[in-house]
Amino acid sequence: MTALNTPPVVSLHRGSLPLLISIPHMGTQIPADIAATMTPVAQRTDDCDWHLDRLYAFAKRMGASILAPTYARYVIDLNRPPDGANLYPGQDTTGLLPVDTFDKEPLYLDGHLPTDAEIARRRDAYWQPYHDALTNELAALKAEHGKVLLWEAHSIRSHVPRFFEGRLPDFNFGSSNGASAVAGLAEELAAVVEQHGGYSAIANGRFKGGYITRQYGQPSQGVHAVQLELSQITYMEEQMPYAYDETLATKIEPLLEALVTTALDHVKAA
Repeated sequence: MTALNTPPVVSLHRGSLPLLISIPHMGTQIPADIAATMTPVAQRTDDCDWHLDRLYAFAKRMGASILAPTYARYVIDLNRPPDGANLYPGQDTTGLLPVDTFDKEPLYLDGHLPTDAEIARRRDAYWQPYHDALTNELAALKAEHGKVLLWEAHSIRSHVPRFFEGRLPDFNFGSSNGASAVAGLAEELAAVVEQHGGYSAIANGRFKGGYITRQYGQPSQGVHAVQLELSQITYMEEQMPYAYDETLATKIEPLLEALVTTALDHVKAA
């Protein structure tokens, strides 16, 4: 029986535009039964996409639908295929159920790694509801507007040697090498950043878009998906307590809004 105070697995704000902002790595909570099997480092949820609800507050005002989870990616990664396949063959990545942090610190106590049965349980309890909500909202928006833009909002520390050398560009746009959105969209968005000045940008570089971008982006069917992996150094402190930096964020928010608006205009014109 579910406790009355158990939080919902996902939250969906429904908007009026043909635009869905998905923030699959924003959750920070870990259920008590899972937390009991994990190391203390897991409680820090270091690899969270911190504060993106605040950074994308403009999207709600402009009329976007916004989807976000309650639980942390350490519970299950919503942006991985349900079978756990590696999205970047030959490269090191964290999986459907991460067993370590981006810095390779173990997440589970000795002898408590999730079993296949536990993986299946979490997939049903946490992964599936997010993707059901995503599928249903995209279908509703497409039915109403004919086309829809799925904007995958992500962020990551500027330096993660496990995944990339040196400092990550500030704005990393991915469209699965052009397959998930109208042709040239990721490159156009990178050009907007470069023209703005003050930030670096790349299209379909180290981050080409995760499972959600690749799975749901079907331009021929009227669903266009683009992922932005934003370097956290542009809007927050990258060390604990991972504080939001109002001064930095105030500078970047108008650019983010311009980027989302540009992408939406391109989708409408496609």
